[in-house]
Amino acid sequence: MNLHYGLIHVGLPTMVNLTKDKLPNIKEGNMPKNFELCKEGDVAFADASEDTNEVAKTVEFFNLAGKDIVCGLHTIHGRDNKNRTVIGYKGYAFSSTAFHNQIRRIAQGTKIYSISSKNFSECYIGLPSKPEQTKIATLLRLIDERIVTQNKIIEDLKKLKSAITDLLFHSIADAHTIRLGEIAHITNGAGDVQDANTEHQKDWYPFFDRSEELKWFPTYSFDKEAVIYAGEGQSFYPRYYNGKFALHQRCYAITDFASCIIPKYCYHFMNTLNSYFVRNSVGSTVPSLRMDIFQKVEIRLPPIPKQQHICKIIDAFYTKLEVEQRGISILQELKQFLLSQMFI
Repeated sequence: MNLHYGLIHVGLPTMVNLTKDKLPNIKEGNMPKNFELCKEGDVAFADASEDTNEVAKTVEFFNLAGKDIVCGLHTIHGRDNKNRTVIGYKGYAFSSTAFHNQIRRIAQGTKIYSISSKNFSECYIGLPSKPEQTKIATLLRLIDERIVTQNKIIEDLKKLKSAITDLLFHSIADAHTIRLGEIAHITNGAGDVQDANTEHQKDWYPFFDRSEELKWFPTYSFDKEAVIYAGEGQSFYPRYYNGKFALHQRCYAITDFASCIIPKYCYHFMNTLNSYFVRNSVGSTVPSLRMDIFQKVEIRLPPIPKQQHICKIIDAFYTKLEVEQRGISILQELKQFLLSQMFI
């Protein structure tokens, strides 16, 4: 099996456990002539990255499950030949802030930063006693495993929310269909992203553009409950906001809803319409949306009590997702804190 450097950057945890993690097989005829099979406790570094924080990103082979592994191109294979470390310690030690501060100083390049095996003669890590190494490695590995579990919880929750949302909207018996342009006002924004700021400013207002990152603007254009769409992109999902905000020129705000529809219901329903907007978008390089696409979109409209019931259920999923996502953020912050404080 082949450890590709791209898998070190994205796809593998610090501790590689081949009873759970997957590696690609080397095709017949492509086996390198000279290679060293990896052993449990070996480490592998990615030797290059566009980000200095990712140069020498490390994984350690925690459990090979009896499989033969070869490190591929753009990786550096490391082994503790003097048996001074326990399995599981090195991967985290080489992921620590103290180690990466050293790597950033010696990485070479302008657009792509790289290191070679010779660079490691200039680097060091602290080696406590083996019992202490075991405690450190076990704690960080358990946090990593909890992060994996938490990610699985979030993904399953998203799938459940999507399935129940589709069921709720497709099982409406007493609904009629109406075009969005007949029950709401649709308009473009007027703000320029050059006037926005990515950092929160006092007395500035939320600014929505095509990116998911929230920005801030010195003035506001709307003070309403709104469903907001980016006018360009590869996919089209709405955002909901209630209050004062500014909007980019190529974005749309759906406001001033008729009494027959709850704005939050409109937001949840339009979350199911990505395929409609992708299908009707124009342009080849950057798909974009026109005003008439929004005017013509059809909304299934049940009575207000039914809309309230649907919103209550879906909002509960969003609340649960926020709680679980906060949980994973706390775990990731804890891991980064430990990596910055436990290794010197």
